Formats: sequence, structure tokens, C-alpha cells
Amino acid sequence: MIKIFTSIVLLITLGFCREVQPFNNGWKFALENLSYSKAMKYTEWQSVSIPHTWNNKDAQSGEDYYAGTAWYKNNFVLNKELEEKRVYIRFQGVGQVADVYINGKLVGIHQGAYSAFCYDLTNNIKFGEENTLLIRANNEERPDIVPINHFLFMVFGGIYRPVDLILTNPVHITTTDFASSGIYINQENISKKQAKIIVRTKLDNNTDQKQKIVLKTTIHDREQNIVANSSKSIRLNPGHHQTIQQKILLNNPRLWHGRNDPYLYKLTVEIIQDGKIIDHVDEPLGLRSFVIDKEKGFILNGEPYRLYGVCRHQEWQDYGSALSDKQHQIDFDMMYEMGATSLRLAHYQQAEYVYDYSDTLGFIIWAEIPMVRKWMGPEGPNVTQQMTEMILQNYNHPSIFTWGMHNEVYANSEEDAQVMLTKELHRLSKELDPDRYTIATSGYGYLHRPMNYHGDLQGINRYVGWYGGTDPSKLEDWILNTKVEKPNVLFSIAEYGGGGNVNHQVEGLPDRPDPVNGQFFPEAYQTNMHEVQWSIIKKYPYIWGSYVWNMFDFTVPLWNRGGIPGRNHKGLVTYDRKIRKDAFYWYKANWSKEPVLYLSNRRLTQRKGPNTDFSLYCNLDNYDLSLNGETLGRGETGRSAIHFIWENISIRKGKNRLIATGYRDGQRFEDQIEFTVN
Repeated sequence: MIKIFTSIVLLITLGFCREVQPFNNGWKFALENLSYSKAMKYTEWQSVSIPHTWNNKDAQSGEDYYAGTAWYKNNFVLNKELEEKRVYIRFQGVGQVADVYINGKLVGIHQGAYSAFCYDLTNNIKFGEENTLLIRANNEERPDIVPINHFLFMVFGGIYRPVDLILTNPVHITTTDFASSGIYINQENISKKQAKIIVRTKLDNNTDQKQKIVLKTTIHDREQNIVANSSKSIRLNPGHHQTIQQKILLNNPRLWHGRNDPYLYKLTVEIIQDGKIIDHVDEPLGLRSFVIDKEKGFILNGEPYRLYGVCRHQEWQDYGSALSDKQHQIDFDMMYEMGATSLRLAHYQQAEYVYDYSDTLGFIIWAEIPMVRKWMGPEGPNVTQQMTEMILQNYNHPSIFTWGMHNEVYANSEEDAQVMLTKELHRLSKELDPDRYTIATSGYGYLHRPMNYHGDLQGINRYVGWYGGTDPSKLEDWILNTKVEKPNVLFSIAEYGGGGNVNHQVEGLPDRPDPVNGQFFPEAYQTNMHEVQWSIIKKYPYIWGSYVWNMFDFTVPLWNRGGIPGRNHKGLVTYDRKIRKDAFYWYKANWSKEPVLYLSNRRLTQRKGPNTDFSLYCNLDNYDLSLNGETLGRGETGRSAIHFIWENISIRKGKNRLIATGYRDGQRFEDQIEFTVN
């Protein structure tokens, strides 16, 4: 049982403002398809903590997994002294339908696995007594909830993101506007001289009287100095929402400039009544302007800023999607280490920590909803719901530059319902957030699909050399043809890459594996694909963004490819995060400012002889390579200025040791591998 006593009493003594209580412990779980009445009487509960999913193991098995209903239960007590407060429960994500009951009352049903939702429990809380919270979770495929097709990625069941209890005064900044912060920040005329900031705050007055308040908005710099503020006296009408707008000018602002300078201010909105702060909410404020030019690509604060990076799924081996903030941080630190400037968070809204951390790291984020691959018709209302939730819940993150509407959803004509829905999503996005782009993504490189060009931007998934043809260099032909055929379309390569299993090693360049039915996915083939294709992409700045699919291997439950059932092997890092593949270091050497000295093909520990090839990624001032103590001299330049190769080098029987050394600013670096020749 959770008893929330001490901190709440202390807050009341000091003057109660707003309390957000993590509500992740004390949960009970039953993997049973029960009715509500049977769940109330059920006794065989097991203890779990949140985040939690029931698919952390079975989904990755390559066999059938449980998609259905389970129940969660939590008993808790709130102090009698809190009877005049409002009590809300906020879930950051439940896969994928959640029915929420408090003390026998159904307070809401949320549909969609990836967005937050918040319900008012106040009228059904028994203060000073035990309350029973029951959650029915279900992750079955449904034609009215996207994604309607769970074939390409797993929709994990359960309360897999954190939960909070939120306690407020009756007059407060709203918590129930699609579970957003209730605060929406717009920026106009952003420059190094001045920034115009418009803040809209939605307020709730849950009393039966008009309330006189002062709404105060303050901007603090990183050192917590007040740099600008605005106050407005307001009379709130009883019993309903009210939106208040404030305008603030900030002189000589420090701009948020991606990885180069991800400077954040803090914007605080306070409700003051009778001289006391009765509610407050903090939001990040990164001041930036961006535009995409059809020739120069992405322009940030008036300067060209190339977008390149990866797509990311939110799951780990043996954890599924039930990740801690620390695990999310590890993922994003790894992508930052590699040098990515931009991330496509595919194919759904991701954890709140992810967007917060991206703001601080300076990633440029493409966010999207899970309208993916397949269309049936009944899902239309859920699609617009999830788009609304994503935009409002993430409105103030400076890292986000575009809202993704769908991925590889196709139509036969302009009159098809899914085309009409795409146009509606674009209209809705512009109505909610006129300052960001919209984007739709198509596959196979076809330029004339009815679903294309209904957003501001066009993403194209291009798996040249994997699903399409055997020559990855043909990507360049497609790029040039696209530019000629669609010169005014702002297009990106939304996905590219191929599979690679670190346990599959061969000498030389292997033939393309069968990407659908093959069981042998040599890492060398994946590495070569990326060497070839990034060397092409980097030449064309009008490709405003390019994204490797995927940063991490992930689960596709019923796949059987590449030697590990239930696995998509296209990641640059293994599913358990333990091995960075060769292609990871290829990108790190090309993208990162950190020193890189890396011998690729390092897992090829058995070689045939009598000759072999070596490959080095190096962005240092100078380097040397030696084999068994003898220098090999400088290699030939490979796919880029950081790539060096030695071909047809004589090797001896038995053990061989290859050592690379290099220098930057007087500091010595070394990498070495050993291999055996039988």
C-alpha cells in the first residue's frame, strides 16, 4: 500500500502549490483476461513496479507472444486534509488500451500505446481511506487503433512508462488538455538581437465562484537569473477552462543552436492569489528559428546545419519497451557519441524523458505518430487523436522540428480516405502548431504515389542494395533523378541501411543476402552498404535529412531472418547494447569531432590466407598501421577522407596482430586486433 502523508502535510503547512508524486511502486499485476467484477475479487496478484510490460521475453522469442488483456491494481491512501484539492492520475504510456477504474468507477478509456493521458479522480477519491485503482490493459491488434498492423514492430503490453499522481488547488493550470502541460510557447522574429515569445496558458477554475488571480510568467537563464517576465490580473469564471495569452520580449537572447550550443532558458508560469503562489509549471525554452531550403537543406538560426542521424526504436533485449530513464539516456548518449545531429523517433511518440534529453543534447528531432504501413478505415479518429496528443504534449520542445503523419501508407487515388486523412492531419497540425513542418513518408522511392506531397516535407525510405537491387551505389542515380523530376520538393532519405549479424563473418565483400528469407547476414555486407551510401548522401546538401534504419537491433516478433528469430538486424548496435557494429564507427569517424581510430572487420578472427585486406577508420592528424611488428605504410583512401584500406596483404600462419596508432594534438591513440590463419 502507498500512503502519501509526510510530504503532503509539509506542503500544506508551507502553502500548498502543486505536488507531482511518482506512482510507480506498490502495483499488483495479473496476466488474466478478467471482467472488471472478477478483477475486483481476484487474489493471485504478483507484485511489480512500473515501468512494466508482460512481453519483455516472449516478444523476442520468435514464437507466438501474448497479445491480450492483463490487469494492474494499486491501493493507496490520501490524507483527509487534502479533501479540498484536486487529484489527477497521469500515465505516460500504456500498451495499448487502458481502462482506468477508481473505487468501482470507470473514469476513462485511453486508446493508443504511445501518448500520455490524464484523468481526474477527485470526485471518486475517499480521502483518509484506502482507494483501489484498477487498470485493464490490452495490446491486441485493432482496426480502429494505430498501428493496426503489429508486423513491423512490437506493441508491448502493459504500463510500460511512469505514472504520476498530481495534486493541485481547485484553481490551477490545466492537466487535462490532452495530458499536456497546459502551456504553449510560440516564438516570433527570433534573432540574436531580440526574441518575441508568446505564451498561452490554459487555466481551470473548479470552484463555483469567480476567482481573482495574477498570472505571472518568468524567464530564467541557465544561472537562474530572471531575464524577462510578464504579469496579468485575471478574473476566472467558475467551472470551466480559460486561455490567457502573454507576450514577452527578450533582448539579446542566446539562441539554441543544435549540438553546437543547446542553450535552454526556463519558462515558469505561476498563479498568484492573495499574494501566494497557488500553482506553477516549468517548461523548457530554447530560442531558435529554422527553415528548409530546396538547395541548401536545413537552415538553423540563419546558418546551414546538416541533418544526419538514425531512427530509433524504444526497446531493449529482455526489457522490451519498459525502459528506465537511465536506459533511454544510454541510448541517446550512444547516438550523441556517434555524432548524429538529428534523430527520427520512429514510428511513434516516445518517452517524455527522450524529448527532454534531446533538448539538452541539441538533437534535431523528427517526431511522428504510429500510422504505419497498413490502412483499413476505422482508425481515422484515433489517428487524429494521437496527432493532437503528440503535438500538445511536446509543444514546447525546441528540439522538435517536424510532425510525422504516416509511414509507408499507400493509396490508389487522390480520393481515397487515407489521402483525405493525410490532408486533414496536415490541416490539424498547422492549426495546433503553425510553427513546425509536417512530413509524410513513402517507400521504395516511387515519386508519384497519391499519398505523397500533402505535407510540407517528403520522406522517402530507400533500401537500395537491400530490398531493392544488389548495388548500393545505385542510390546516387535515384537521388539525381529525384532532384530532376521533383526540383521543388523538400525530400529526405527517411530510412536506409541493411541487416548485419555480428556473429556472421566472411572475408572479402559478400554477395547480398536474401533480406526476407535469408539466415546469413554478414556484417561485412552491412558495413559496405553504409560506406557506399553515406559517401553518396553527404555530397548532396539538398537532401535536408538522412536517417539510418536503425540505431539498435529490435524485435519483430514473428520474423525469422538473419540467424536470430524475431529480430531485425539493421541496427548499428546489437539489441543488448553490448556491441557497436563496424558501421557505427564508420559514422562516428565521419560525423563526430571525437578522435576515432578503429580497425573494421575485427570480428573476422579466422582468416584463410595467404593474403587479406585491412580497413581503418581514422579522423586523427596522422596514423600508422603495423602487422606483426612491421609497418605497412599509409593505406589507400577509401570511401571518404577518414577511410583507409590495404589490399592483398601477406599474412602468416597462426596468430597475427594488427596495430593501428595515431595522434591528435600530441595525444597517442591505439587500436589492435588479432586473427588466426589456419
